[in-house]
Amino acid sequence: MTMPQPLPDQTADPEVDARAQMLINAVDDALATSSYRDPNPVPLIGTAPPVAQPGRPPMSQAATDASALMLAGGAATVMVGGTASVLMYVSQFADPVVCGLVFGAPTTLVLALARLAKKAKGALPDEHHHHYEGPTYQDHSETTNNNRWWGRSSTQN
Repeated sequence: MTMPQPLPDQTADPEVDARAQMLINAVDDALATSSYRDPNPVPLIGTAPPVAQPGRPPMSQAATDASALMLAGGAATVMVGGTASVLMYVSQFADPVVCGLVFGAPTTLVLALARLAKKAKGALPDEHHHHYEGPTYQDHSETTNNNRWWGRSSTQN
């Protein structure tokens, strides 16, 4: 078996060598310039109008919170109802009224707690935000006036 002879470094035709060298240079040049990274930072705000992304449609924060709450409530209802249905089917003698009371009690408790939280929300003090520049001093003292129909009046700091 004969081994192939190695190719010589140069062929007999100098024109072929020049073309091969041009081809090698072109490939090297294409590989070197095929990627370019712009060093300038990307602008944060552009002139293009906003485009709705796939998924939930754009809506306000309150609408987003309400829709998430409705989705969670629907999932909880399906789980509770599914559990009650499976329990009645498997036991074959479960009373639907008793199952309704047992599985409806957590829902009633959640609704009562939600109503209590809504009423308690009004009892919280107002939230105040103050923004100051430079040195400031705040006086948090209270003044009590004791005024009566007759007699003397007094003011205490």
